[in-house]
Order: sequence, then structure tokens, then C-alpha cells
Amino acid sequence: MRYILVLLLIAVFGYALALVLLNGTELAVDLWFTQVPAMRLGLLLLFTLAIGIVLGLLLGVQVFRVFQNSWEIKRLRKDIEHLRKEQIQTAQFAAAEAAAHARHEKTILDIHPEDKSPNPL
Repeated sequence: MRYILVLLLIAVFGYALALVLLNGTELAVDLWFTQVPAMRLGLLLLFTLAIGIVLGLLLGVQVFRVFQNSWEIKRLRKDIEHLRKEQIQTAQFAAAEAAAHARHEKTILDIHPEDKSPNPL
């Protein structure tokens, strides 16, 4: 992977160098804030390409963050729903267990040892 990246950088550098050398025509460039009286066309193309790449990467990173945040929110909502269902099941189980315990206590309280009557025969 490292070799591919080095080869890619060498290719981009070679392309940029060829762009500057092959487009040697000088022209005046009017920027918003300043004016450049004479600049080589290849250099202007190179600056434009670099600015476009940087802006594209920055915009791409921001868009990816928006999508990443959206995916994270969806995942967290699913987790919340799962935990709610789990909590409801736990509460239902605890309520059923408490009701069974209450029935057991009532059954035990209903049977008194002194209520036993002797056999009439």
C-alpha cells in the first residue's frame, strides 16, 4: 500500500510538472483581492487543481461526517428501542413473580394450624 501511495504521488508530481512546463504562456490573472500581472498558464492550472482538490476533500469529509452522524443516530435509536423492550420484559417478569409470591403468601396465610377441627367420629 505504501508503494502504491508513493507511485501515485510521483505520478501527480510528474503531471503537475508537465502541466507547468507545457503551458508556458503568460497571462494576467485578476483575483478578487489582488491582480497578478503575469502568471504562467500551467501554474494557474496547477493552483486551480490544488484548490479544487482541497475544497473537494474538505467538502467530502463534511458530507461523510453528516452521513456518519445519521448512521450513528439510527444505531443508537435501535439500541434504545431494544433496551426499552428488554426493560419492559424485565418489568413484566418481576410483576409476574411478585403476583406469584403474593398468591403464595395468601395461600400460606389462609391455612392456619389452629383451624384444624378434630374428627367428629
